[in-house]
Amino acid sequence: MRVAMVWAQARGGVIGRDNGLPWHLPEDQKHFRELTTGGTVLMGRATWESLPQRFRPLPGRRNVVITRQRDYQAPGASVRHDVAAAIADELATGVGPLWVIGGEQVYRATMPLADTLVVTEIDQDVDGDAYAPQPDEREWSLVQADPGQGWLESASGLAYRFLRYERVATT
Repeated sequence: MRVAMVWAQARGGVIGRDNGLPWHLPEDQKHFRELTTGGTVLMGRATWESLPQRFRPLPGRRNVVITRQRDYQAPGASVRHDVAAAIADELATGVGPLWVIGGEQVYRATMPLADTLVVTEIDQDVDGDAYAPQPDEREWSLVQADPGQGWLESASGLAYRFLRYERVATT
């Protein structure tokens, strides 16, 4: 795995509303921590700002914030202005896996560069204003789902499952 993307989405691909998550899913938060700790997390400015201040930067990870604002400061994180260059630089350092963690614009910009998608699917309709890019079956293969592809039940009452996609090799 070189570049991986991770997100949680409700039905219809909703990943956010008003710069936040429109659900509470503690199992997904734990899964996210387990996946990304020890690696690099790359996120947009709005995602960075949506993190509670006490979690900025995300502990145990190198944090990289992408923004068009040239004078932007993100204490504890590296600020970059070009997605492709940031990814190339991070991959060159060889410090753990590189995880793209949002938001919508950053996902869309990095999807062509990614080789792995880890998606928490939430079995609920929610209103939102941010959406995940949907993997095209010609480019992505579902390689892992929860046992039996069944739904798990969260302590919060939501049904969810973890999915993993790998980019289809081209000849």
